[in-house]
Amino acid sequence: MSASAALDVLTAGEALVLLAAEETGGLHAVERFRRFSAGAELNVAIGLARLGLRVGYLTRLGDDAFGRFLAEVLRREGIVADFASVDQGSSNGFMLKSLEADGTDPQIEYFRRGSAASRMHAGDLARLDGTRARHLHLTGILPALSPGCSELAQRLAERAREQGSSLSFDPNLRPRLWPDREQMIRSINGFAAISDLVLPGLAEGRLLTGRAQPDDIADFYLALGAGAVVVKLGPDGAYCANQQGLRAHVPGVQVKRVVDTVGAGDGFAVGVVSALLEGLPLDAAAQRGCAIGARVVQFPGDCDGLPTRAQLQV
Repeated sequence: MSASAALDVLTAGEALVLLAAEETGGLHAVERFRRFSAGAELNVAIGLARLGLRVGYLTRLGDDAFGRFLAEVLRREGIVADFASVDQGSSNGFMLKSLEADGTDPQIEYFRRGSAASRMHAGDLARLDGTRARHLHLTGILPALSPGCSELAQRLAERAREQGSSLSFDPNLRPRLWPDREQMIRSINGFAAISDLVLPGLAEGRLLTGRAQPDDIADFYLALGAGAVVVKLGPDGAYCANQQGLRAHVPGVQVKRVVDTVGAGDGFAVGVVSALLEGLPLDAAAQRGCAIGARVVQFPGDCDGLPTRAQLQV
């Protein structure tokens, strides 16, 4: 078996370069940007690696400066990079993000069509031969990128089930990436139904289930077959429920100043997944998720606020 054979967590997705505005105003008028890494699954991988977990990340990087920057990020963050290949002749996706003085959701523009990661398919699973992970984390972004990526996500979930790995799923809705709303809902709920943990935001849950209240959203996914559900409520915390009968509201963590809301949900996933892998109960895991999510919104980049083990308070 290879050095990468034993992982705590495996995830897969598209690594993006984030160009974050350093001045307020419309993106068309901004002259100064700062470079960060981004991508929901990469954010989660970085957060878990900082907490001391051995994390593998399956992706394709562009054959360009952005791809080389992201390869260096993987190395610097201690993520097992065996599964991140360079797609020859392809460009890496990137995004622009505005700076909002009042901490409201920023304006974001994506440039990812035809990117290296969108060219992944089930054949990329060959890079995982001989590798086992305790846990697989997926989001709804990967299956939205392309038909090949959708097949890859499905095969990854099936592989996790076959290997006895636990599976968490964050819907992370990107409606513009899907052909239509019906296909998005059908695909996302299909992944949720086979997951041990589902992590919808409240607005996402309402769209995906047609139900308004957090407890009703959780019950919808439990009835589909999910093992546990944690509904993210933003500043109001989270609602968690599982098949064993737990029903609990976890209060949010208040912050003095919100700098940037992007990445908070990924930080929340880092908290919940890491805590569950340590054997903590679901409500305690949600508490850690709230704490890390609150920390993330106080920093400008998606990953700047993700704590190390020494910085972890919960």
